[in-house]
Amino acid sequence: METAEATLRKRKVTKGCSRDDLARANTKSSQADIVRGKQGQDRFASAPLSSSRLLHNRSTSSPTTFVAESLKMKSNVARELSGGAGDCDNDRECKSVNHRDLSGAKSGLSETTKSNDKTMDSESITKHVDSCEKDAVPSSSNKTECESKRTKEEEAKDTRMYYVCLLFLTLVALYMRLYNIEVPDHVCWDETHFGKMGSWYINRTFFFDVHPPLGKMMVGLAGYLTGYNGSFPFAKPGDEYGDTNYVGMRVFCALLGAALVPMAYQCVYLLTQSLVASIFAASFILFDTGTSTLSRYILLDPPLLFFIMAATYCNLKFLSFRDRPFSISWWLWMALTGLSLSGAIGVKFVGLFVVLLVGLWTAGDLCCLLSDVSLSLSQVAKHLCARALCLIVVPVVCYVCYFYVHFKVLNHSGNGDGFFSSAFQSQLIGNRLYNVSMPQHVAFGSLITLKQRRTGGAYLHSHPHLYPEEVGPRQQQVTTYSHKDENNVWKLKPADRDVDGDEPVVLVKNGDLIRLEHVSTRRNLHSHKEPAPLSKRHFQLSGYGVNGSGDANDVWLVEIVGAPQGAPVQTVRSQIRLVHYYVRCALFSHDKKLPKWGWEQLEATCNTNTRDQRSRWNVEEVRDARLPNVSFELYSPSFVEKFLESHAVMTQGNSGLKPKEGEITSRPWQWPINYRGQIFSGKDHRVYLLGNPVLFWAALVLKGIFLICCTVHAVKKKRNVRMHPAIADYSDKMFGVAWWLLLGWGLHYLPFWGMSRVLYFHHYFPAFLFSAMFCGVMLDYLVTQLCLSVPDGLSKSAFFWCLGLFMGCMVYSFYLFHPLTYGMHGNAPSAEGGMMYGLRWLESWDF
Repeated sequence: METAEATLRKRKVTKGCSRDDLARANTKSSQADIVRGKQGQDRFASAPLSSSRLLHNRSTSSPTTFVAESLKMKSNVARELSGGAGDCDNDRECKSVNHRDLSGAKSGLSETTKSNDKTMDSESITKHVDSCEKDAVPSSSNKTECESKRTKEEEAKDTRMYYVCLLFLTLVALYMRLYNIEVPDHVCWDETHFGKMGSWYINRTFFFDVHPPLGKMMVGLAGYLTGYNGSFPFAKPGDEYGDTNYVGMRVFCALLGAALVPMAYQCVYLLTQSLVASIFAASFILFDTGTSTLSRYILLDPPLLFFIMAATYCNLKFLSFRDRPFSISWWLWMALTGLSLSGAIGVKFVGLFVVLLVGLWTAGDLCCLLSDVSLSLSQVAKHLCARALCLIVVPVVCYVCYFYVHFKVLNHSGNGDGFFSSAFQSQLIGNRLYNVSMPQHVAFGSLITLKQRRTGGAYLHSHPHLYPEEVGPRQQQVTTYSHKDENNVWKLKPADRDVDGDEPVVLVKNGDLIRLEHVSTRRNLHSHKEPAPLSKRHFQLSGYGVNGSGDANDVWLVEIVGAPQGAPVQTVRSQIRLVHYYVRCALFSHDKKLPKWGWEQLEATCNTNTRDQRSRWNVEEVRDARLPNVSFELYSPSFVEKFLESHAVMTQGNSGLKPKEGEITSRPWQWPINYRGQIFSGKDHRVYLLGNPVLFWAALVLKGIFLICCTVHAVKKKRNVRMHPAIADYSDKMFGVAWWLLLGWGLHYLPFWGMSRVLYFHHYFPAFLFSAMFCGVMLDYLVTQLCLSVPDGLSKSAFFWCLGLFMGCMVYSFYLFHPLTYGMHGNAPSAEGGMMYGLRWLESWDF
């Protein structure tokens, strides 16, 4: 059906047309309006690009389009349904579209025409034809011109608005993170660990840590470049820095923390093309007290959060070039994604979660490419190989390089040597095994140290302290100890006699019976059928006897794993098992720590399961002037062996982390509800890690609203409830984005539920980044829905009121709780008259 104007144009009606012609045209216009109103929804369904254009599908539009489109959404929908908007050349002509059509289209899904519709009189049609006649062009051309009516000046203005907001948020983030960065001027919480490790990199001293090395190397490099010499001991929290140049390392971490805000802003914009959603998401991170606190100290969290967000941003940027595959920008952003992934894993193993998220994104993208019939299989294979190169090979190579640099820099012996194998230690300058000559075999009368063969195994150790009465006979304690110590040294003796220095050398062989005498206390390694202190199914180990004399329970059988009977025991290389001759149990140790009476050293027992892998030991050090020496270079491990051993030690150490006595820990269920924080500084200047409760609890509410909205939307679609296609498309898009961000939150949060190691509140903040972006998307969605639900005249006011209300709540809540970040003074900040009076909303907040 044709509009009245089109009918008159086809007839080439001029200003002098007759009233009969006008009347006939008017009749046709009324009929066209009725049919067009009934078929409006079908036209939207057949033209998804047009409908999605109305609601946030703005991949080619400029950033501030959201404000204009949100406030004009109902009028845009009305124009589409009325069919008249596409035939007008400018806004003045669009306003002359039949007013009845606009009011009918306002409801979107209601019947747009009814029997009481009024028709335009001939005079109004004549006037309208007069105004349109001069510029009359074909309908399709007019529609194209109407859809692309935005001028270059407007796009430039909107782009400037995008960058103005980005710059403003970045500057505010820098100010908030760097404000009074030197305060407090003493060691806070885990600065005692990571500041110390940064010092060790500067001093090139080897150490053991449960995390990969990149974050600590970055901290050490920042300190070195800003004049720190690595001399401060970082002994314990509360130690005054004095003249130490520590500010450079704090500033470095603060800069990484500040970068989270602009990256979150750009991530959400890439996902939604919504300036408002981007501002909300960035503000959630900007005004969170917990994120701000974590960013201001010498910790691994700032580089970890930075690389997680960088990997997310680079991957989204890469996906934005999907229509330009194999271009320079396409390759660049995909390679940067791989580099960021390696950085995230290189700081902490938590970075594996963002690797999984990017992997899921990539798998979904490849599935779309595979289902695209316009692409040949060879083209799909090229896409697969490109992603494998940048998202697998690049991260792996970079990650290995971090360890190569780590081993090259830390080449001096330190207190972490004992966690590694004897061969590994032989490469560390200053270690007893470095560049030394030592007997290749072991003889009766030799002084030796025994190291457990398992990854991270400790040394067989004893000391003069006795077991308490409640755990068995009060005999001398025997444990395993991870550090080198003279109490690790034992003397090898035959089972039936002592050895003096004049006897000929007799090598210890597979199948020999021996006794081990503790050199410092002169008591023999002993076992009997008494339960071990912790492992009640094992038997107790003890030091027994006087001046090397004991009883039959001091005798042990030497077994060399995989060697023939009579083969000599070799230093480092031989895996030996010591089996008690009478009880038939094997010398054993594991990760269970003894209580304070055992100095929190590892329990050593006699295990009846003699085939347990943890019953294997090796002789690490031999002191015997009677034996010929060989160079320890013989045992030097390769880089690959050192790389694999480091990971085995880190994995074992990570899983075995236990809280110290009196230390405040938390469980994953407490994190989203902000149940308990973490004390960073307990002196006069008190700092308390706690999330902004308004933002944390708002995130919980928004997750609940999201699930309700998704359920309602899905039920409507399933039951074919009439919805405006543009609104349905918009909801599908925003819900899809929200689901991906919720997936990122879940991947970084839910795995902690299955971890048995000690956990702290700060472990939640990688997940919080995705929660913040999710909240930005949901707030944008709710504001848009509110603007659509109010009368046209109130849409603009409702939009700005909502924007101001939400932003005001964020700013004011940060103002209330900012002393948690920047420091509280006084003994009782939450007491009457204190800085936090009235703000201790939960009893579990112990600030």
